[in-house]
Amino acid sequence: MDHRDYMDEARGLNAPAPQAAPAAATGAEKEDFKHIGKGTNRVDGREIVTGRARFTQDIKLRGMLIGKILRSPHACAEVVSVDLRPAQALPGVLAALKLAEGKVRYAGQQVAAVAAVDERTAEKALALVKVEYRPLPFVVDWQRARDPNAPQVRDGKPNLDKLNDYSRGDVEKGFREADVVLQRTYRTGFEIHHPTETHASVAEWEAGQLTVYDSTQAVHGVRDGLARALGIPAANVTVIKKYMGGGFGCKLGLNEHTVVAARLARETGRPVKIVLSRRDNAVCVGYRPSSLQTYKAGVKKDGTLTALSLVNYASGGLGAGDSCAEPVVDVYKCPNCKVEEHTVYTNTGASRAMRAPGHTQGALGLESLMDELAAALGMDPLELRRKNYSTRSRGDTGLPYSTKGLDRCYEAGAKAIGWERRNAEPGAAAANGPWRRGLGMATSIWFGAGTPGTLADLVLYPDGSVEIVCGTQDIGTGTRTHMAVVAAETLGLEPKDVTVKLGNSDYPWAPISGGSLTTPSVAPAVRDAALKALEQLKQVAAQLLKAEPADVVMGDRKFALKSDSDKTVPFADVYRALRRETVFHGERAGHPGNEYAFNTFGAHFAEVEVNVETGNIRVLKFVAAQDSGRIINKLTAESQVHGGLMQGLSAALFEERVLDDATGNPANANLGDYKIATMADAPEITPLFVDVVDERLNNLGTKGLGEPARVAASAAVANAVFNALGVPVREIPMTPPRVLEALRRKEARS
Repeated sequence: MDHRDYMDEARGLNAPAPQAAPAAATGAEKEDFKHIGKGTNRVDGREIVTGRARFTQDIKLRGMLIGKILRSPHACAEVVSVDLRPAQALPGVLAALKLAEGKVRYAGQQVAAVAAVDERTAEKALALVKVEYRPLPFVVDWQRARDPNAPQVRDGKPNLDKLNDYSRGDVEKGFREADVVLQRTYRTGFEIHHPTETHASVAEWEAGQLTVYDSTQAVHGVRDGLARALGIPAANVTVIKKYMGGGFGCKLGLNEHTVVAARLARETGRPVKIVLSRRDNAVCVGYRPSSLQTYKAGVKKDGTLTALSLVNYASGGLGAGDSCAEPVVDVYKCPNCKVEEHTVYTNTGASRAMRAPGHTQGALGLESLMDELAAALGMDPLELRRKNYSTRSRGDTGLPYSTKGLDRCYEAGAKAIGWERRNAEPGAAAANGPWRRGLGMATSIWFGAGTPGTLADLVLYPDGSVEIVCGTQDIGTGTRTHMAVVAAETLGLEPKDVTVKLGNSDYPWAPISGGSLTTPSVAPAVRDAALKALEQLKQVAAQLLKAEPADVVMGDRKFALKSDSDKTVPFADVYRALRRETVFHGERAGHPGNEYAFNTFGAHFAEVEVNVETGNIRVLKFVAAQDSGRIINKLTAESQVHGGLMQGLSAALFEERVLDDATGNPANANLGDYKIATMADAPEITPLFVDVVDERLNNLGTKGLGEPARVAASAAVANAVFNALGVPVREIPMTPPRVLEALRRKEARS
């Protein structure tokens, strides 16, 4: 799945045609919830912490073989020949495949694969595969790739391509009307996903049916992709994913190694397991693309924006880079805006969607620019943002937002961080030896409206047990728990009373677990099914109570009459009266996307200390105020925010892929050399939820939270550094050398 497909999913554009909202699917107005909005412990927490949860890498099947993939050491080469015979002759090797013909275009591309009885034998077999390459010119540096004389990455096509064009109003007129015009350039590097659990797939054939256990964020997408790749009906493929150790976007679609596992399994007649190494994870399954963003802004003395423009160069290797324009187009009220974005192709593996693709880069650029504008005006950065607050999309020129609680996020976040403590003038921090302290903030926008057409089944059994079934994925964020919470809330039960089944493509359809889609897609479908069940239960209870269904109310595991609360019937009796299991089909209804813009918002605040002698940065405190509609489970929502902020901190200070220009291979492909923030870097974190319920969006008024918790985090840290030092670094990661270089620029100007 490339960036554009991912963004279409996030907007809900790739969903099946939405059905009209069922009459039972109402109730967003209900406020006296017992479970929804409260903190519920994860229903699968015990399995995870005790090690009983089965991840894909834990799968062991009878007769299972180990698959290994040989990868190209060259960034560009012609594969002259591949001789599999020496590998096939090795005892214990049951199959070998040739995977590359013609050109390989990046170091790490698949060339051959083997399946053997154990890992050691498979590794020996790979070493025996004889491949003759004819190395060809290549380019892995994206800036050098812009040179017309650089080697062509795509045959017959230039390395530079147009990614995005957008305009409204007249930007040149807007600049002429401005009292202050500022032009600044910001850079973001290549960020690797590096989930704790690397990619893994186990494939097994039985009587023409393929079952694949896959570490994926999209069981239905992988099913359909396998069917196309193997030329078999999708009905003959089942994809299972029970637990996942992180994905962040790199596991959103079908992977090449999954197809290889299925092919090896078909050839050998035995299950085949392929687990990617940490190096493979850094090379061939995507990353966040880089950006070089040049902004120009015009502003009146009172802070009113008159014009905004962005020219961006993104690089996503063999794939298109990310568009970073959404923040500059949508966040602030501005009548004149122009965007021009390009992508630069290089001989590196293709980038993939990574938690809030494009928005994190765009937030870093735009929000840094806003702070520099505020400094030029002598204005509080928060007041500058409030001055240009919009209530409609497209910079206040498009559709009205269905709900927008960003103003409340500003207020709550500023209060919690103690915004009045910031340096009124950037760089005016009191000295604490070599350390200087500063506060910064940034705004986030994302989609998170969910996908109409998402399905969920609720099953009631005569013994009183309840089951909720949906083909979604729990990628570690607590999907099982929010499904149980919604079902339990609606039926007057406890979450532990509900059995949740998910992670199987044979279950009712659900979209990818990415783009902040899962909760606003799945939870309303569960709610719809549970409300339908409740209506039937009330009818049964009314018969037992010899009353009208409208007179029946539910609570405390019993049904009672409004007119006579002493007349009750236990849940168990009502369930038994069903006589057989009964299935209720729920569906996430559509929303009026042609009338309103449905977005999430947030404001992140950070406090940092910067050492002016070493260039080291310490993040001391993070406050994240989020508007993601109604929060279903506060505990897992807070976990999402903690994770998003830590990822943003890590990208702001440490994470950067480094390539060897001479070979095209990564120089830091392991977790020893690729620096990621650890708990030692974790600051005090305060998540806040303004809980603005969007009744137009779905029957719970909830929106997504995964991406919104990440979008503005790096930008908030960068602006806090600017506030501490009085000079912006303008590039992430803000490594000590880059911080010291910024300080030297400041000294040179003074």
